[in-house]
Amino acid sequence: MARQQGVASMLTVALIIGTFASVPTAVQSIGVCYGVLGNNLPSRNEVVQLYRSKGINGMRIYYPDKEALNALRNSGIGLILDVGDALNYLAGSAANAEAWVRDNVRPYYPAVNIKYIAVGNEVEGGATNSILPAMRNVNSALASSGLGAIKASTAVKSDVITNSYPPSAGVFRDNYMRDIAGYLASTGAPLLANIYPYFAYRGNPRDISLNYATFRPGTTVRDPNSGLTYTNLFDAMMDSTYAALEKAGAGSVRIVVSESGWPSAEGFGASMDNARAYNQGLIDHVGRGTPKRPGQLEAYIFAMFNENQKTGDATERNFGLFYPNKSPVYPIRF
Repeated sequence: MARQQGVASMLTVALIIGTFASVPTAVQSIGVCYGVLGNNLPSRNEVVQLYRSKGINGMRIYYPDKEALNALRNSGIGLILDVGDALNYLAGSAANAEAWVRDNVRPYYPAVNIKYIAVGNEVEGGATNSILPAMRNVNSALASSGLGAIKASTAVKSDVITNSYPPSAGVFRDNYMRDIAGYLASTGAPLLANIYPYFAYRGNPRDISLNYATFRPGTTVRDPNSGLTYTNLFDAMMDSTYAALEKAGAGSVRIVVSESGWPSAEGFGASMDNARAYNQGLIDHVGRGTPKRPGQLEAYIFAMFNENQKTGDATERNFGLFYPNKSPVYPIRF
């Protein structure tokens, strides 16, 4: 998970204080990302059992982890399967993609409910040139294997969007994203987006209120162009991405939130209370959609466990809903 520091421009106008609050609705599609960068984590089988016991119906794994894939057989859990470090390999040739699908998808599907292949996660720099050819090759390999129901996409972070305030002004920063959006529209696949109000708030706490960032009541922002009203930053970030898709001629593409979460310790705004407010708020919010796209929303919380071997900022090791001993970091209801 490459963390973005440069989202301080997200909604940098003064917020209008109001009285609106999110109303919890029935959860329809919520998953949790399963990272394994820890030396004290439970076995893959125990993890799948924990997902099922908590009613978590979706998982994301960050490479073709064969132990995890085997543990997921006949679990019914919907899966985002990342390609890990294979992006350039998959972009290299159709034959490479065919071999990858043969080894990492075909042995498990449909016993493992693989929904999406994430062809790259928060890819930056020159490697972005590999995303589209890799997706094309993976889609061709899936189709030739009779696995066309699985959708290939890529997971992007929020800084692919510029002009993010108001949400209706959102536009893709680079041409490669417009090309990807057009391709996703042609295949019917969603865009996978890692949406983190935490980093936007941490970068600009002067203009973004904590309540607005954590689904707590008390803040309302009105988009002067669309007339839509926003009571939380998550919706505003989502709808700026939808606006960018529309401007790229890909308004039919839906967004699957492939990561979103809040750390519980070791950083500005990182506390158990804030993490619980955000993650419970997201779980309760999923059935509503966003002001621009009301209705069903599919989202994956980052992450299942605190991972003690993650590098970088100390918050990175404190995004988990559970400790490695499987006890909750704070109360959470699915």
